[in-house]
Amino acid sequence: MKILFVIDSFYTTNNGTSISAQRYAAELRRRGHKVRVLCWDAPQNLRGKSDSGQKLCTKDNMVDGVFHTAKFRIPFFQPLCDKHDFSFAFTDRYIVHEACDWADIVHIFVPFGISWEAVHYCNRIGKPVTGAFHIQPENMTSSVGMGKVNWFNELFYRTWNREIYSQLRHIHVPSYFMGRMLEERGYTAKIHPISNGIQEAFMEAGERKNANRRICKSEKGNIFKIMMIGRLSQEKRQDVIINAVKYSKYSNQIQLVFAGKGPEYEKYVELGKELKHQPQFVYVGRDELIEHLLETDLYVHASDMESEAISCIEAFATGLVPVIANSHLSATPQFALDGRSLFIPGDPKDLARAIDYWLDNPQERYAMEEQYRISGCKYSLSASVEQFEEMLNEEIQENVMRVTFEPVSTLSWRS
Repeated sequence: MKILFVIDSFYTTNNGTSISAQRYAAELRRRGHKVRVLCWDAPQNLRGKSDSGQKLCTKDNMVDGVFHTAKFRIPFFQPLCDKHDFSFAFTDRYIVHEACDWADIVHIFVPFGISWEAVHYCNRIGKPVTGAFHIQPENMTSSVGMGKVNWFNELFYRTWNREIYSQLRHIHVPSYFMGRMLEERGYTAKIHPISNGIQEAFMEAGERKNANRRICKSEKGNIFKIMMIGRLSQEKRQDVIINAVKYSKYSNQIQLVFAGKGPEYEKYVELGKELKHQPQFVYVGRDELIEHLLETDLYVHASDMESEAISCIEAFATGLVPVIANSHLSATPQFALDGRSLFIPGDPKDLARAIDYWLDNPQERYAMEEQYRISGCKYSLSASVEQFEEMLNEEIQENVMRVTFEPVSTLSWRS
């Protein structure tokens, strides 16, 4: 089938939603589908040419399977968007309609301008369309210091539902947690909890580590390497990890590594100067990331809010024990196999307690590493995309039959 992905920023590698869209597109193409993307940004070899607002080509506004619009610059907030490596696409109706006309089915990833236009246009012309709910409002509002202002976040939930998601019959969410969040807020489409999935390379690395357990290079030098993957932003709470090391009995033996970039970089560099081993900040591709994970002793995910946290799955699939913030706004605590892998969110002393436990008990840690590696095998990208295909086919069949019905008000796992 011909599938159109609608997402403002597609080619960034510092945003979990964009990375998932890239991986889903590649896997769907591998399965024989034709996939094109409607976005503002360009492939690496054309990066920067779409930023000017000029069309990148003269035919169909499409390059390398991507329909392009201009970049929409938000006054005052644009520098913040740039630091997050995410920008909005300008809603050019001609290009949006052209892209939707090409597809057999349209799938939106984020609830912004071009997605609004795509959903309403598809409904007008009878085109099958589905949506995803990857971005929690709190992910955005945290950047302006309002991540925990409930009424402000609820306003986004209500607006997105009214303008977009109430117009859909099927919504993909990356976790059961997000499904319940939407159900509690009156979203009436059929909700499909499907993991974003991890690439086979992470599971293969975990199998190699299990088959020939390697003592981490850092551990040989009596230094423990602790890692977190994620954007350097307020809601990810890398600051809690830095402060936790100060309370740890192993403070002088811990090397922190943060994989990602973002607006809090300078703040975290300054905060880390108090540690004996100042944190390392890396921004690397998949293969180098796997090498970092294989040399790591413990993985920490301190984020206050997550719709899934695919990076945490990637970490424990390579054979690492995770220590996860037990936040009520995060889906990530679902991955903890027992309470030893949880800590009170935002509490560096409690995180230090959990870190010290696992470093005090290496044999228990080694045993649990294998349990977590096995657990990670449930989240393969191929299995997730297969479920995603089923959702798309269900929407197409319903659309062809032109059945008029009230959207199902229950989650798909209860159907």
